[in-house]
Amino acid sequence: MTIPASFIQELIARADVVEIVGRYVQLKKAGANFMGLCPFHGEKSPSFSVSPTKQFYHCFGCGVHGNAIGFLMEHAGMGFVEAVHDLAGQYGLQVPEDDVSPAERARAASQRQKQATLTDVLEKAGDAYRKALRQAPGAIDYLKGRGVSGEIAKQFGIGYAPAGWRALASVFPDYDDPLLAESGLVIVNNEEGKLSDEEAKRYDRFRDRVMFPIRNVKGECIGFGGRVLGDEKPKYLNSPETPVFSKGRELYGLYEARAAFRDRGYALVTEGYMDVVALAQLGFPNAVATLGTACTTEHVQKLFRFTESVVFSFDGDAAGRRAARKALDGALPYATDTRSIKFLFLPAEHDPDSYIRAHGAEAFAGFVAEATPLSRFMLEAAREGCDLSSAEGRAHMTSNVRPLWSAMPDGALKRQLLSEIATLVQLDAAALSDLWATAAPGPRKGAGAPSQAPQRHSEPDSYGNDPGDYYPDLPPAQDYEPPRYENESKPKFQPRKFTKGKRWGGKFEEPIEPLRGRGKPPSRPDVAVRLVLSNMAQWEALSHELHVMLCDLPGEHGALFTWLDSQLHEHGVQPWAALREGLRGLDFAPLAERLMSVSEAGPVPEGEEEQHLAEAAKELGSVLDFMLDDRLKAQQSEAIASVGKDPKALERYKALEARRLELRDRIRASGTDTA
Repeated sequence: MTIPASFIQELIARADVVEIVGRYVQLKKAGANFMGLCPFHGEKSPSFSVSPTKQFYHCFGCGVHGNAIGFLMEHAGMGFVEAVHDLAGQYGLQVPEDDVSPAERARAASQRQKQATLTDVLEKAGDAYRKALRQAPGAIDYLKGRGVSGEIAKQFGIGYAPAGWRALASVFPDYDDPLLAESGLVIVNNEEGKLSDEEAKRYDRFRDRVMFPIRNVKGECIGFGGRVLGDEKPKYLNSPETPVFSKGRELYGLYEARAAFRDRGYALVTEGYMDVVALAQLGFPNAVATLGTACTTEHVQKLFRFTESVVFSFDGDAAGRRAARKALDGALPYATDTRSIKFLFLPAEHDPDSYIRAHGAEAFAGFVAEATPLSRFMLEAAREGCDLSSAEGRAHMTSNVRPLWSAMPDGALKRQLLSEIATLVQLDAAALSDLWATAAPGPRKGAGAPSQAPQRHSEPDSYGNDPGDYYPDLPPAQDYEPPRYENESKPKFQPRKFTKGKRWGGKFEEPIEPLRGRGKPPSRPDVAVRLVLSNMAQWEALSHELHVMLCDLPGEHGALFTWLDSQLHEHGVQPWAALREGLRGLDFAPLAERLMSVSEAGPVPEGEEEQHLAEAAKELGSVLDFMLDDRLKAQQSEAIASVGKDPKALERYKALEARRLELRDRIRASGTDTA
């Protein structure tokens, strides 16, 4: 996209920098210019000057300066093109683009108009929620109980969605307006296409919840997060994806925290709305939160528009560690030599709010200062489960750390880490670099082996891999197949039927039983899907390696597991009934429905619930062991394909073989090595 220079000059000449800056900074006339407190650094006396004659701003304190476009880029974190479009829109100008067709230009203009309309609708709803809060003593008591002052509630625009099913009908006279559904404020249920638009049932998405407006960097309301007043589920509910709102790109509190990033010197990324609000109340206004999703590269990129230092704050439990691991993946591409990325792990019993209240703001600030640097956390994550006293363990770490190190941008930090990694795995840095540079990636599955590879002696498995490859001394693959679920053979572990209607606090809600029918037996991914959907708590207990393996599955299985992971981050552990509602309309919903379609269940014998949970977990562990074995074997195939080109390929192959043999020992010990 190329914007003509002549248009940019015309736009700067037409724009009033005093008006643009004045929307964000309180300015007072001082001679020929206007003065105010600089929005780019903390100060008590005004040193920020805006010149109407020169159409220029300058701070005599920190030295920042520029025109109207530059101000939007610096203060609102916009890119150049975005700032030009935003400024042009404020003055009713159409941005000419040399390499854009008229049709594309018209489509872009229509999209911008739709976005503006949706934000207007959301702003109107936000005003209504704020008014409703004044007449909601229960919501006010909840906020007071969390230590939220009226000033902070006003700063963040907190409101309340009344308990009625159609409370917004009093705000929007045309309750059937499609914009209400498109903005995510209203749910339209047409009973899976059985009803016409006129007959469809419409009701408010947010009911009896404290409401947190989600704003973009320009301060426009683009969505909401709602928190229940009690312990109902889901605890938090976000707006759905819309033309103006994407959870994977937006950060709660970013608009409010921008100036504080500069004052404090860093951005603090937390896990929830209340963390952000409470931290602002307690002296840390530089906090933001992801919106129920893992931290993405888009989140990190957006933060680095405003600051060069980011601290991720997580609970110290296993779930917090997993969330940190995903944040690491998102942060690595932006770990340059001039940026600081750290990971803060609070004690398991605390979140940021409770820690500050228990130990004070100074103690929390000290905790932040001692947070784990990205380099150390990356090495800790890579060596997890690796015995560095053995060659196999060091080779395993080498395999784990390579994609993490490779994701980093070139620079001194990356080179220093190469030396540290080489020392840990007892290789010369040059040899390690050469190993990674010459390793030729092969196909992920079914890679061909060289002619000297052992002869196959069994049929390929459900992934197209031959279980006999490179393991001529092991029994045929059928001896290791996990239980199949067709009528003709009875699995060693026959799951029982369970009582419906119980929440997942450690009890089954939906039955887990063998799938029946004349079709082909379910694949291992099918079984994994069914077991995890039946008890979502099992997903939370899996390792990061298994999460990655399942989310990387091809087609609908991988997409379903990726969605399930996002649901856990957003809503916590949910029963199948709630997951089924969330799946409506998604491409992989039929797969989930098919796998979860089972007959009515009988009651669980009193006192045996824990046993059934343990048996289901054992079955899932068995299935995942076989899937992990397939994954490791595919990596072995890649190593074999590199023999002759990569001098370390054989060593890598042997390390993978050691892992597979260890895995096979576990499979044998679990008693699932025979059908």
